[in-house]
Amino acid sequence: MTMPTTLAQHPVARLRARAQLLALRASFAVQDLVSPARASARALDLWCTVPSGAGRRKDYRPFPGEVASTRTSAGHEVVTESWGSGPVVYLVHGWGGWRGQLGAFVEPLVAAGHRVVGFDAPGHGESAPGELGAGKGHIMELLAAFEAVSTEHGPAAGVVAHSLGCTIASLVVHDRLAARRLVLVGPPADFSARTHEFAEAVGFTERTRSRLETTMEQECGRPLSAFDLAPLAVGDRLPATLLIHDQFDKEAPYRVSEELAAVWPTATLLTTLGLGHQRILTDPEVVAAAVGHLTSTTGA
Repeated sequence: MTMPTTLAQHPVARLRARAQLLALRASFAVQDLVSPARASARALDLWCTVPSGAGRRKDYRPFPGEVASTRTSAGHEVVTESWGSGPVVYLVHGWGGWRGQLGAFVEPLVAAGHRVVGFDAPGHGESAPGELGAGKGHIMELLAAFEAVSTEHGPAAGVVAHSLGCTIASLVVHDRLAARRLVLVGPPADFSARTHEFAEAVGFTERTRSRLETTMEQECGRPLSAFDLAPLAVGDRLPATLLIHDQFDKEAPYRVSEELAAVWPTATLLTTLGLGHQRILTDPEVVAAAVGHLTSTTGA
């Protein structure tokens, strides 16, 4: 999901972004009243627009790895990069991200005797666009990308995932991939809750939001509740998991990890202060904790 933000710090840029958001809300208010069907189609297009913030394009890879590519079941290209040798640890980026964002984990994992495999989902990073074309994407493409990569590279000693990648990683590990450990950094709120937040942000009512949710479920071939994280942990179907979340994360509410830690029997929570949603990926203590969790031979 993406929408106009005020990420830029320059006052003129902030005013321009605010004006754009107000105009967007006004137009959605009219469409919501006159034609909820058209409003929901426009909302879906906005939802599927891949964000392009500078923080999501930062590259923290310590040195070049072996670059290759694979294809999803739908035939879309997925660029992969691997470093080192040994038991595999996968890096799973989030919405609008790419493999370079998680590059700070590469060197210590390689030093610990692991082969690290990162990838770019269709429409992300260096991969070709997906079925919706340039600048667009959807969650099923991210899911198919990790499925394809993990099928090619095999069982995992661990997975490090960020943001929406936490949902992707948890689903793939729950359904098909044998993995010994998970690290989930800044996991997102449930999809249904996010559609309500989206509706409030851009200015349409429940009649449009419910149509949007129905269309999303049809496109995904499953209810949005199938992407909820908490139910995946029922019955010990997920391995020992370290949740890492900043208390002041503005993109993924900290309460998500608090609630998950309370109901997830194999999870523990590491809380950070002031690292936000992006800088948390390069903090030395966060990286050390993640690597320590993945390489530990004891319980979570």
